[in-house]
Amino acid sequence: MELTAAELTVLGLIIERPRHGYDLERVIEQRGIRQWTDIGFSSIYYLLTKLEKRGLLRVPEAPAAAKSRRVFHATRRGREVAARDALALIERARPVAHPLLVGLANLSLLSEREYTRALRTRLAQVEARLAAVQAARRAQAPLPRPALEVFSYSLSLLEAERQWLAGRAQVPDDGQD
Repeated sequence: MELTAAELTVLGLIIERPRHGYDLERVIEQRGIRQWTDIGFSSIYYLLTKLEKRGLLRVPEAPAAAKSRRVFHATRRGREVAARDALALIERARPVAHPLLVGLANLSLLSEREYTRALRTRLAQVEARLAAVQAARRAQAPLPRPALEVFSYSLSLLEAERQWLAGRAQVPDDGQD
C-alpha cells in the first residue's frame, strides 16, 4: 500500500468531488471520519500538500488567495493509486488490535460485579454512539455510496457489539467487589 489511511481518506474525498481545505474539514466532521481514521484539523493542509507534491492532486489555475480557497482535484495517477489501495484494504482481512480483548484476557483480575458494571457502562456508551452515528447518517441524506457504505459497516459493527454486550451484561450482580 502506497498511501496512509489519512492520505487515502483525503484523496478519496477529493475524488468524490474537488474540494478546498475548509470543505474537507466540514465533510470530515459531518461524516464522523475522525472516529475511524486519524485526520486532525491541523493535518489537512499538510496532507493536501504532500499529495500534491506526489502528483496525486493538482490545483488548476492556482489563485494567489489563501491556501484555504485552493480547490484540489485528483490527478489520473491519484485516482489509480487510490483505487488500488482501497481495493487492497477491502480485499484483505487483517487482524485488528482491540483494547477490549486485552481487558477480557485479564478478566481474572476483576470480580463478577466489576465486570458486569464495566459491561453495562460500555453498553451505554455503545448505544449512545450507535444513536449518534444513526443521527449523523440521517442528517446527511442523500450521501454518496462510499459514505453510505462506511455508515453501514460502522453501524453493523456497533450493533454487533451492542448485542454481545447486552447478552453479557445480564450476568447476575453477585454483590461482591
